[in-house]
Amino acid sequence: MEQRINIQEQGQEALRALFGIGAYLKKSPVGQPLLNLIYFRVSQLNQCAYCLDMHHKDARAEGETEQRLYGLSAWRESPYYTDRERAALAWAEAVTACAAPDALYNEVTAVFSDREVIDLTLAITTINTWNRINHAFYNEPGMYRAGQFG
Repeated sequence: MEQRINIQEQGQEALRALFGIGAYLKKSPVGQPLLNLIYFRVSQLNQCAYCLDMHHKDARAEGETEQRLYGLSAWRESPYYTDRERAALAWAEAVTACAAPDALYNEVTAVFSDREVIDLTLAITTINTWNRINHAFYNEPGMYRAGQFG
C-alpha cells in the first residue's frame, strides 16, 4: 500500500472533534456494552479491520463474551441477544445503509427513550465516520490496546 497522510499526526484537530463525540457517548444511557456491540457490528458491515480489532478488544476487556462477538454477524439467528440489543442492531444496520423505515423506527422507539435513540444514532453515524477514515488513511490493525483512547 502506498504511503498515505498520517491522520493521527496531521489531522489532530479533526480527530479531536470525533473524540469529543466519543466522550459524550461514554456517558450515554444506552450503555457502553451495547455501544461496543454496535461499533463492532457496523465495523463488520464496513469491513474495517482496524475498528474490528479495536472494538473486539474493548468489548472483551469490558466483559463481553467471545460467543456473542462471534455470533454478531448472524445476530438474527443467534439466541444470545436481548430484544433491546436486537432493535439496536437492526437500527445500526438500517442507518448504516441509509434506509431506516418507519416500522423499524417504531420498534426502536418502543424500547429506547428519545435521548437513547438520538445517542444510538449518533454512535452509529460516528463509527461509520471512523470506519471511513480508517479506510481512507489506513491504520494498521493489530496495534490497538484495549482502552487506548480512553
